[in-house]
Amino acid sequence: MADIARTPVYSYIFPGQGTQKVGMGRSLYERSPAAREIFGEADDSLGIHLSKLMFEGPAEDLQDTAHAQPAIMTVCIAIWKAWQEFLGPQAPEPAAVAGHSLGEYTSMVVGGVLDFRDGIRLVRERGRLMHEASETHPGSMAAIIGLDEYDVAQVALDAGVEMANINSDDQIVVSGDKMALARAMDLASARGAKKVVPLAVSGAFHSRLMAEAQEGLIDAIDNIRLHDPKCPVIANSTGTAIVNSEQARHELLTGLCHCVMWKHSVRYMVDSGVNRFVEFGPARVLSSLIRRIDPDVEALTLSDPDSIRKAGSDGC
Repeated sequence: MADIARTPVYSYIFPGQGTQKVGMGRSLYERSPAAREIFGEADDSLGIHLSKLMFEGPAEDLQDTAHAQPAIMTVCIAIWKAWQEFLGPQAPEPAAVAGHSLGEYTSMVVGGVLDFRDGIRLVRERGRLMHEASETHPGSMAAIIGLDEYDVAQVALDAGVEMANINSDDQIVVSGDKMALARAMDLASARGAKKVVPLAVSGAFHSRLMAEAQEGLIDAIDNIRLHDPKCPVIANSTGTAIVNSEQARHELLTGLCHCVMWKHSVRYMVDSGVNRFVEFGPARVLSSLIRRIDPDVEALTLSDPDSIRKAGSDGC
């Protein structure tokens, strides 16, 4: 009799902005008809040659938030579609889906909350609004390594910044205006942080400085039909499951100014029985974090046809 504890229970996970790179998705386009269809659908939905920008650059244009966000969603969905194409009916159904920041929108596409065409137009608008908010209210972000949530919360309170991403037990990102962020970095070092790393981002994401962008998203979200999820979608803001379209709408309407509770999301999924995480994305980001959060679960990243083929051949 099979050991029940060893039965794989899957979660599909999707990364956020910062994972983009020129050339991502090209091999998928060349080798997977299912992925090629997604790239064409993205270009058609946006009315631009997004796929050409992804495959050929220039890099500075791909870094533009309004391009980077739909590009990342597109390549993640293309990888997922190629995975389904390769495995066919053997493709495992996820017990949950989740994404980090922008990746939450991708998870809602995979979870059936958003149609892809609506989702990609929404994230382009999200990126545009975030860019505008960053110019109006300049700020940045920094990763604090080696302090727990309580200590970082105290640093944030004293410095006047906000916790933006709780990525693991000892990696937490803070966000705010640049003077306050400099204070936070000094305070974190004085409190015993192992490392404080300023992030190469264009704004204070997941903070109150994104309030105008969040407000601007309301009309876009209100004009999109949302569906009840086909499987639990784990919310960034709570680290628990979204089970209907109204909860999904609330999450989309509040997420830009709210902390991404990634560590809590992963622990919620593990406590719910998930023991195998599959990251669909161009870089190994979330799977590395998951190994730090819980080394007893499996995590792998699928990024191109070769990694898909290897995982499928290994019986993932």
